[in-house]
Amino acid sequence: MQPQTSTPWKAALRAGALGGAVALLLSLVGMVPSFSQRYIISGWFTMGQVLFLAPVLFTVSAALRRGEWNISQRGMLNSLLAGAVHGGVLSALVLIGSLINLRAMLVNASPQLYNALTFGQGLFPGLPILLAVSALIGGVADVLQRMPHLPRRALSQTALWVVLIGLLRDLIITISSRWGFLADVIQWFFAATGLTPLGALICAALVGGVIYWRGTRTSKTAAPKKNQKATRRWLALAALALLAIFLPQILGIFFSEILDNVMMYTLMGLGLNIVVGFAGLLDLGYVAFFAIGAYTMGVLTSPEMRATPLTYWQALPFALAISVLSGIILGLPVLKMRGDYLAIVTLGFGEIVRLLALSDWLRPWLGGTQGIQLIAQPRVGNLVLKNQQELYYLFLVGVAVVLFLAWRLKDSRIGRAWMALREDEDVAVAMGINHVAIKLMAFATGALFSGLAGTIFAAKLTSVYPHSMNFLVSINVLSLIILGGIGSVPGVFVGALVLIGAPELLREFAEFRYLVYGALLVAMMLTRPEGLWPEARRRLELHEEASVELEASPEPA
Repeated sequence: MQPQTSTPWKAALRAGALGGAVALLLSLVGMVPSFSQRYIISGWFTMGQVLFLAPVLFTVSAALRRGEWNISQRGMLNSLLAGAVHGGVLSALVLIGSLINLRAMLVNASPQLYNALTFGQGLFPGLPILLAVSALIGGVADVLQRMPHLPRRALSQTALWVVLIGLLRDLIITISSRWGFLADVIQWFFAATGLTPLGALICAALVGGVIYWRGTRTSKTAAPKKNQKATRRWLALAALALLAIFLPQILGIFFSEILDNVMMYTLMGLGLNIVVGFAGLLDLGYVAFFAIGAYTMGVLTSPEMRATPLTYWQALPFALAISVLSGIILGLPVLKMRGDYLAIVTLGFGEIVRLLALSDWLRPWLGGTQGIQLIAQPRVGNLVLKNQQELYYLFLVGVAVVLFLAWRLKDSRIGRAWMALREDEDVAVAMGINHVAIKLMAFATGALFSGLAGTIFAAKLTSVYPHSMNFLVSINVLSLIILGGIGSVPGVFVGALVLIGAPELLREFAEFRYLVYGALLVAMMLTRPEGLWPEARRRLELHEEASVELEASPEPA
């Protein structure tokens, strides 16, 4: 616990003002009025109310965890004060807006916003209600911090799940509409908007009960033996594989398209994770290999490019071989480069490939700005994999093979050589590692995986265009690796799911989804800088640094 740097009431004022500022921002960007009719629990409270009341819950909880005031009888007064300050900030906005027309400067300072902030009650009794509810939320944060860890965790996660289920009502109804009798059962939980009160109560009881039961069970049971852990791991993998097989039929066409995009970026992420995460070679032109695989597939299988086009499976080995060769060609000039210089050169390589595909010089072979159409789709017997749900299985097989290879390579002799180069290239060379061959192998392996993703992408769209191969693709792939955890194989999939899948699932937030998405990413990077599913070594390094800093910090007098 950190020493107090100010008096408790000043800390309470600061926490309340910070929560009020966040709520003010959410109100003035238009989120509160936009969601003021979107009920979480029908007839009880809306998403708009959650948005302007939740910030004080988080700021007071954070202040209490930092020890800015003690959890005592007087501490409750400070928490209530923080909540009242939060409500006061919003009340000031309503009062000023009722006297002055703020819409000339702040477009969203509208009567709809003031109505939402005052719970539809007008200035009186709306503003006293706002102050009282805000103070009450501050008190709730204080009560939660006084509770033991397990009940507090169960209550907080239950509230989060209820809000999430109520918010995603339309999404859940759409997915479950294909489930027959279960669709009717799920429909019973929901009103025209949000959860019914009884449905919310049942959801809260189920979620809270499961979380609490798991917590008590974990604390009481002894650690499982090694063979029990292996059995559970294999059972979990079998259940996951079974779910993956039936997922397109469960989710439908729209969500199969999202899954296809997640799988495609997972393929590229697994390749770049070898280059960046294993070998420590920062590659900002990774999209070049994706483009080479896609264009090779297009040139060999499109009747526009060849009089006797090949099938997808006939062209696949050539596309992969050319992708590997391009990785070696890129690796040769950059063998002596490191860090920023390597990033700049690889960035240039990616732009060169894109500009060559756009050039009139290569237009007879690559199609120029018009790209290549009529690319062959893969056949399995008499079945043509042509829609999102069928192509999902091609992506799934590709990800499974690449995932297995990446996992085996990580702990192999080559993988350890890559990691030695990442940690210190000079020491690795002094120990006898052939850095030339090892670096070229990293580039070639990464190019192979990316080229495979490019071939499936080309077959999926039956066309390929230079504008699809821009620099942003490389940045997205690098970002998902950082998000999941650099060097972590399962982290790549988690990063792709969050970075590629989450924006589509956040369509409930309409034009605010990227604002919400960005805020979630910032919060994640602040709370989990090692990534969502970090490599064990990376996690230990970061926590070791944090513990050293904590030990080095001076003790309070």
